[in-house]
Amino acid sequence: MAERETALIVGAGRGLSAALARRFAAEGVQVALAARNTGKLDALCTETGAKAYECDVADAASVEALFARVESEIALPDIAVFNASARVRGPILEIDPAEVARAVHITALGGFHVAQSAAKRMVPRGAGAIFFTGASASVKGYANSTTFAMGKFALRGLAQALARELQPKNIHVAHFVIDGGILQGPDDPRAGDRGPDGMLHPDAIAQTYRDFWRQHRSAWSWEIELRPWVEKF
Repeated sequence: MAERETALIVGAGRGLSAALARRFAAEGVQVALAARNTGKLDALCTETGAKAYECDVADAASVEALFARVESEIALPDIAVFNASARVRGPILEIDPAEVARAVHITALGGFHVAQSAAKRMVPRGAGAIFFTGASASVKGYANSTTFAMGKFALRGLAQALARELQPKNIHVAHFVIDGGILQGPDDPRAGDRGPDGMLHPDAIAQTYRDFWRQHRSAWSWEIELRPWVEKF
């Protein structure tokens, strides 16, 4: 019998992370979920059989401890998905530099910490996948959203550089530009004026992550943009 695969989703919560956990679990993949507050993951863990771990992605030691625990208690992850992000909204004249630093540490430096801990384990094994969740802010800066653009631009640069460095080592690195609002449930008030499929459905996004993971290495992609059919871009 083949050994079960393991997926680690970092920055887990409702929406996309939950959809990824369900999608992977449906294929028999063992799922580990990491978040600063693991209490919010109790129901999802019960539903999917996932195991939750506390982690602060801005802290390199915390991320390294996370990977060590997952490897010891479950297995070395076959795929690591970085979903964590933070933002500070407001005009440049008003935002707090300390809050900006914290947000960029989570969104960008956190991605580096996760990638480094994953690569330390995947490169010697000669296989693995590291996926990063981006946004429209990864490629387009918006007014009053400098912090999010800083973090997401940096995360995309990290993903592109790592794809060039690690894909020749059989580590599939991919970046996902999520351009649009992600539906948070059938009663999401934001969906009312957008019409059918006017927001990204988390299950549909999760399916794309899964399909990227299953790409044959003779035809790997490093990036894809996902947006609703009515979204302007």
